[in-house]
Amino acid sequence: MSIAIVDYGRGNLHSVSKAVERLGYEAVVTGDAQVIRSSSGVILPGVGAFGDAMEHLRSSGLDRVIQEVASAGQPLLGVCLGMQLLFTRGEEYGSHEGLNILPGEVIRFAPDLGVKVPHMGWNRLRMTQPDHPLLQGLEEGHVYFVHSYHAKPEVESDLLAVTDYGGPVTAIVGRGHVYGMQFHPEKSGEMGMQLLRQFLELAEAEKRA
Repeated sequence: MSIAIVDYGRGNLHSVSKAVERLGYEAVVTGDAQVIRSSSGVILPGVGAFGDAMEHLRSSGLDRVIQEVASAGQPLLGVCLGMQLLFTRGEEYGSHEGLNILPGEVIRFAPDLGVKVPHMGWNRLRMTQPDHPLLQGLEEGHVYFVHSYHAKPEVESDLLAVTDYGGPVTAIVGRGHVYGMQFHPEKSGEMGMQLLRQFLELAEAEKRA
């Protein structure tokens, strides 16, 4: 079983691939559409600005590949900016269309919240759907965030976990075989690695089905 980590020039590829390998799975860093489609699961990482990342995905044609993967029911995990790209639109440096896999928008932290931006550091996860397969059996714990924008899902059932930072902030989303984590699981200690393991086990179970 191999996990494709999408290389579109805007991701923290090395740390994600090493984390996958530490958990006993094969990680393939690739921008090849066929390799991505034939993998057991797909991780879409991301670092930087929403619009710039979408431009790189579109110029390589990987935006359509990610949308196809999601439509086909192939397990897909967006990490940090990669999670934000799953949504309809982002407002970072203007209004930009996202992958529109999950309905919602990505907005900047409001200045009247009285919190520092970017949100950087360890915050506790609060599970809103603790019985979801991605979260089942996990205790709440702290994970590591670095972001100035946050997702606002339109569909309440897509929200799996939040953190508190001037109010509830989307931390984990999921619909069908599509998942997203706003934090960096590979930098979030045991809690982050447990969540990444849960995704990989779901992908493995789907392959066997």
